[in-house]
Amino acid sequence: MDSVLECLPRGSRIAILRLRSLGDCVLTTPALDILKRFRPDLHIAIFVENRFREIFEGNPDLVEIHPPELAALRRFRPQLCLNFHGGTRSAWMTELSGARYRAGFAHYRQQFIYNVQIPRAQEILRVDRTVHTAEHLASAMFFLGAPVGEIPRAKLFPATSAAPAIEPASAIIHAIAATPGKTWTAANFLAVAAYLAQCGLSPVFIGAPGEDLTPFRQYRTLQSSLSDVKSLLAAAALFVGNDSGPAHMAAAFGVPSVVIFGPSDPAIWGPWRTTGVVVAADGGIAHVTVAQVLGALQRLRVPA
Repeated sequence: MDSVLECLPRGSRIAILRLRSLGDCVLTTPALDILKRFRPDLHIAIFVENRFREIFEGNPDLVEIHPPELAALRRFRPQLCLNFHGGTRSAWMTELSGARYRAGFAHYRQQFIYNVQIPRAQEILRVDRTVHTAEHLASAMFFLGAPVGEIPRAKLFPATSAAPAIEPASAIIHAIAATPGKTWTAANFLAVAAYLAQCGLSPVFIGAPGEDLTPFRQYRTLQSSLSDVKSLLAAAALFVGNDSGPAHMAAAFGVPSVVIFGPSDPAIWGPWRTTGVVVAADGGIAHVTVAQVLGALQRLRVPA
């Protein structure tokens, strides 16, 4: 029996509903790469919140980027609508998309919406272990018909416009996170920055516009758009930060990374396809020590 991708005529339109969040958006790009390499004739569009649009800008696997609005989806006229979000909003958008094939994972609610139900990644990949988010998303492409193979690194493309210049030996530090349970203390990050400066690296603390970087003002701080963060990370020598979206962006550029984890599972959310060390502790992120992070940096061959 032919797969969904084998049944699609040449030039078919594929709508990917991603919506959010930053890390999920970055880790969607390996799946897009797999799909486009298997069917380069397809016209693929991503539907994503505007605050994450810049993650996909410049990506040659996409022909269009749209906000997650039903009117835009229906105007696109997809033959296949693939829901990578799974929430209520994306479910009814999938249902009303007009697509012949409406695909979503079998663990989603409202299964009556999907005439293509994608099983667990473990079943598709034939593994009996926890799978990384990049593997989970890529497995959908294998189920739809792309040959099962190696899942590539995430793909980000820096903007061609000028971004804040950094020194070649810059260590990008992201000390911000969405919740206190995922946030290592400012004092600990400052201790790591001092160590990196002694090693000859230039610490640069980054954050989004509106985030408070005043605790780190003794070093260079940049509050930048995602486009600028892409350019900064593409030129960085090292990344150190909390488990958050910029850590996945750093991994997409192959930047050696130390990522400090709280409650999330590193097997699911750790650095993908880059030289990286995950640091965690029993009891949560508050129990991660500076010595642990310095040890991780030494394992990455950052000199003492």
